[in-house]
Order: sequence, then structure tokens, then C-alpha cells
Amino acid sequence: MEAERRPPWRELALLALWLFATLAWRPLLLPDEGRYAGVAYEMLHGDALVPTLDGLPFFHKPPLLYWLDMAAMRVFGAGDFAARFGPALLGWMLGAALFLHLRRCHGERVARIGLAVLATSPLFFLGAQYVNHDIGVAACIGAALLALARALEDPARTERRWLVAGWALCGLGVLAKGLIGIVLPALVIGPWLLAQGRWRQMLGLLHPLGIAAFALVALPWMVLMQSRYPGFYDYFIVEQHFRRFADADFNNHQPLWFFWVVLPLFMLPWTLWLVPALRERVGLYLWWIVAITGFFSLPSSKLVGYVLPAAAPLAALLALALARRGAPVKAVAAGSGLFCLALVLALAWKSPPWKPPPSDRDVGTALAAHWRPGDRLVFADDAFYDLRFTAHITAPVIVLSDWDDPDLPKHDNWKKELFDAGRFAPDGGRSVLWNWSRLPELACGGRTWIAARPAALARLAALPGLETVFEGRSARLLLEDGRCPKPAAK
Repeated sequence: MEAERRPPWRELALLALWLFATLAWRPLLLPDEGRYAGVAYEMLHGDALVPTLDGLPFFHKPPLLYWLDMAAMRVFGAGDFAARFGPALLGWMLGAALFLHLRRCHGERVARIGLAVLATSPLFFLGAQYVNHDIGVAACIGAALLALARALEDPARTERRWLVAGWALCGLGVLAKGLIGIVLPALVIGPWLLAQGRWRQMLGLLHPLGIAAFALVALPWMVLMQSRYPGFYDYFIVEQHFRRFADADFNNHQPLWFFWVVLPLFMLPWTLWLVPALRERVGLYLWWIVAITGFFSLPSSKLVGYVLPAAAPLAALLALALARRGAPVKAVAAGSGLFCLALVLALAWKSPPWKPPPSDRDVGTALAAHWRPGDRLVFADDAFYDLRFTAHITAPVIVLSDWDDPDLPKHDNWKKELFDAGRFAPDGGRSVLWNWSRLPELACGGRTWIAARPAALARLAALPGLETVFEGRSARLLLEDGRCPKPAAK
């Protein structure tokens, strides 16, 4: 029993080392990592409360990830490590919450195995190394459910401090990725209590202190945004939640069974013990997996990271099965960990056995070497999300495209993101979102740098004096010197 009382700092420190040591091994990937790191960088040098994309209000997602990355950029500087600091910290939070819960409820050995399963599962490890919002909502939902489960352990009473903590963590979940921060915990904890006939405790979850804690965490930012931007509620709540959930026009269409395959596949090799794990009969963990996976299976748009909130309960079930059967946990953890590291190395800048993933770091580095105060930057028919972040350029960029295309709002892509953002700041939108008809205005206006893919070069040929300064793997950096030719002498 002495081992049971040993402080857990060693395991939690090892988890931190495992997650943070590899953050800067590879460039930011496009589009997600470049986009979200860029938003945090803009907020660091602008309004810390309003997420902005190219200087325009960007309300696709709430600000928790951006706030964490802003803090990291202020401490460590704007680089790949700081950009991934928020996801890694939130991943550590989820791992720590699971470890402490398993340690208290099932003992030291199960807790260590559960932490090993979670930490070395590709789904979790890559999710905690990737700049987007999925690991944040997984961490907040996971910690909230474990806190609420602890508050409800005794059917005769509810521990108020853990109830308040659970509600506050649900509020953080809303700030991580929106309303699912409260919807998913309710979907898990409510039916679980009802199935046991504990309806009084389910009503007890609605304690005013808990609701107040949730409101104090989740609502101030949304109320402030609505006061500044009157269409915020309709866009952030109705369009980005209800319409997106129900609409079949968004990208990433996948079949109904997609997540039921993805979850065990991306938690290999541990899910080789899935069948005995499902026999453990720990109702909360099993229902947690079913509720989360079933919920995200309903809409047609699906991404792998959406199922991350189901990783922790699956790790708990697997840990119980592995501990009961005396499986070779250390050997499997070592092999799975090496596989995760190999995946990260395969995505590194100079790695390929195959072609490197999308990144414009080479163009951004070249631009940083040539940039002068007073220069301006133009993106030709593409977002180039990571370029400004790499070059450390804070000023908004002119984006040339067909912004008057009537079909533009119908497509779920980078153009619609900027178009929607421009709705909240029409003057700002007009200043940075240029139609191709305005191309001649770039001449005679001082030094102008243009980032362009090969497909856009033909349309840029109308600019006089345009020269290629750098040719990268997937884009070119062009310079329009802005010196108008002298008029001919009469």
C-alpha cells in the first residue's frame, strides 16, 4: 500500500517531457496549424480578446487555444514550439486528470497502465502535437466528466466542490470549441445516472453554484463579442454549431461508421486488447465512448480529431483489461512510443521517404530576409496561412481573389473563412480582400511582395516590373518594385 501513497509527480513530469520535447521537430502544417498559429500571433500583436484572420474578426472557434499560444509566444517567442504549446498543455491536462482518477479509483498499477496507453496512442499523441481545437475540447470534457463522476460517487450526497469544478471545466470546454463543451458532458453523465435510477442526483447537477461557475467561465467572452459584433450569436452559435452539424454541404464527408473504425485504429497497438476491455463492465467508461462516438457519427462532415474525447475512457477500459491479464505493458508502450516518434519524424522538415506535407516555411524565411519597413505583402488567390507567422509580419495582407463570385459563400474553404470574417468588419474587408480587377493598383505603390502558386502566375503577368526573388517547393515569392516609369519627354 506504500506505492499507493507515493506522490504522482514522476509520472506527470514524464508525461510533460513526452509531450513537449518534440513540439518543434517539424514545421507548421497547412491549413490548420498555420491558420490557428497565425490567429494567435495576430492577437498577440493586436486585440487579445478578438480572434482575427488577416486583421478580420474570425469566429469559427472560441479563443482558449489562442490565449494559451499567445502566452507561450510571449514567453518563448513566436515559433513552432510556442504555437504547439497550447495543445501539448491541454493534452497534459487530460493525461493528468485520467491518471489521478484511475489511481484513486483503481490503484497505482492501473493508473500507470492507463497513462501509458493514452500517452503512446497515436490519436492522443499526435492530437497533442497539432495546432487545432480538438485536443482542447477533449481535455476539458474529459476533466469535467471525471470531476462530475467524483462529485456523484456517493448516491446519498453530492460533493459540491467537485460539482463546481466540473461545471467550470465545462465552461472551459465551451471556450475550447463551443457548445459541445457542455452538450457532450450532459450527454454522457445524464443517461448514465438515469440508467441507474439516480434521477435525484441528475437534478442535483443543476445546483446554482455549478451553473454560476459555468456562466462565469463561458459567458463573458461571448457576451462581449456580441456587444461588439451584433451578428456574433447567429454566426458562432447558429451557423457554426447547428447549421454545421445538420448541413451536408461542408467538407470531409465520411460514412456513418467512420469513427467506429478510426478510434480503435488510431489507438493501436493497445486496441489489440479491445475485446477483453469491453468485458470490464465499467458502465461510465463504456457509455462515454458510445455517446461521444455516436454523437460525432451523425453529421456527414467528419475529421479524425473529432473523436479525441473518446480516447480517455477507452484508455481506462484498456488499462483495466491489461492489468487483469498481466499483458507485457512496458514492451507494448515502448513499441507504440517509438511508432509515435516515427510519425512525428516522418512529418519533419527534411524527412521524406515521401514528399513533405504542405508548408510555406521556405517562402516565409526568404521573405523575412528581404522584408523592409514600409513594404506590403499580397497573397495571390491563396491563404498562405503560415507565411506571415514565419516571417513575423504583423500587418494585414492584401488577398487577391474573385471575391465577387456569387457562389463563394456556398463553399467550405479558405475563401469563405475570410469572406465571413469580412462580414464583421466591412471596412477592413474592403481594405484587404481585393478582386483581381484591382491588380494594376499594386504598381507604383512602393515595394510589394507577392506570394503565388503556379496557377496564379498567369494572372500576375499584367504587372510591370514583376520579378521572382525566391522559388520555393510549392510557391514563389515575387517583387513588384513599385517604381513607376518616368513619362516620356515631349
